[in-house]
Amino acid sequence: MADRAFITGLRGTAITAEERAFLRDASPVGLILFKRNIANPHQLKELIEDFRAIRGPEAPVFIDQEGGRVQRMGPPYWPAYPAGAVYGELYRREPARGLRAAWLGARLMAADLTAVGITVDCLPLADVPIAGADQVIGDRAYGDTAQQVAAIAGAVAAGLKAGGVLPVVKHLPGHGRATADSHRQLPVVTADRATLEATDFAAFVPLAGAAPFGMTAHVVFTALDPALPATTSTVMIRQVIRGFIGFSGALMTDDVSMGALSGPIAERVRRSLAAGCDLILHCNGELTEMQEVGASCPELGGAAMERTARALASRRPPEAIDLAAARAEFMQLVSGRAGAATG
Repeated sequence: MADRAFITGLRGTAITAEERAFLRDASPVGLILFKRNIANPHQLKELIEDFRAIRGPEAPVFIDQEGGRVQRMGPPYWPAYPAGAVYGELYRREPARGLRAAWLGARLMAADLTAVGITVDCLPLADVPIAGADQVIGDRAYGDTAQQVAAIAGAVAAGLKAGGVLPVVKHLPGHGRATADSHRQLPVVTADRATLEATDFAAFVPLAGAAPFGMTAHVVFTALDPALPATTSTVMIRQVIRGFIGFSGALMTDDVSMGALSGPIAERVRRSLAAGCDLILHCNGELTEMQEVGASCPELGGAAMERTARALASRRPPEAIDLAAARAEFMQLVSGRAGAATG
């Protein structure tokens, strides 16, 4: 069966008989992994190999591996990496050092990911936080100006690609101004359009061609669409994400099971696709919801299929690197900074 336009999670560290039937029958494009799916490197490789035995040897496997608070693979089997704010602090003191550290951190993470078979990382963030915003972004951000955020995000994207991992830029067109956590409720941003274009949206413009995948924000921007979050807003996707920002890659939703979205899961899926998203992301591993998502997603076709195929085809084998020397350099660069890598 042809791929359907969604990426699914799984419940645990091995694929159950029910999930196996689901993967075979619903035909998701890819898989996304969380801490609940990871016990150790051997188990993780087996899980990914099992998924690909069902969905095909080239099926993409996604993960949120940022560093700091958002790191699905960590000690004792993998290093801990710093939060994005560490790169931002280095950049403010010495831009070249900050960019080098960001590139190296991403390149080293890519080596960790490819070693177990993961091919796509939901990174970098290009969100520009403001004072008073919810801390859901917080120290995950690379800075508080569009220019700095874009520069560091570009270095992270380049480091991932050099390591054979495809980046996903998020959260289009910006989550940094939100005063609520979209995992729990719908954030509403009331800034005027000129302010948004000069800050929040501006950080994504230099990255429009740097990442083959992008992830939407479950955030309402009242200056453009007073009711709908970007994920389900035709206005936000056409005018801002595809228009002002110029993003031309495959556009995936943030997790449609998050509290920011309302209505039944099937309706969330239909609204997101109708607004212009190419791929639905569903993360919680609840089989009943997974089945609803699968039943609501069409076969991947048309422009969405072309963009997804182009994104996946852009992955290249890892470039040669002395990992031991790179890790030593990285440790030296971030030495003494809060949240520095260990292991």
